Amino acid sequence: MRIPVLLLALWFPAWAFAGSAEPVSSEMIRLVRQDCGACHGMTLKGGLGKPLTREALSGFSPEALTVIILHGKEGTAMPPWKSLLSEAQARWIAEQLLAGFPEEAQP
Repeated sequence: MRIPVLLLALWFPAWAFAGSAEPVSSEMIRLVRQDCGACHGMTLKGGLGKPLTREALSGFSPEALTVIILHGKEGTAMPPWKSLLSEAQARWIAEQLLAGFPEEAQP
């Protein structure tokens, strides 16, 4: 299971986010739709990973989702993204998912 995650990490251009203080909208939207969608389904309604719909995440706070995005979830295929995303970027993703990403994502 770690090999696909490693390949994804190698494929994804880390330089696009490294050191960036603020989320870059078009890159962040692409990240969620393509990279998160690779496991959570292209419509984020589930796949290898659980759905990332507003309804499925309704019990989570933005802070809790930010921690999961940055540090992954032990015992699952959810990898930590802290080497590719800043806390501000992870928080932006969490807020957008709770708002109904991707249909309602705001750049």
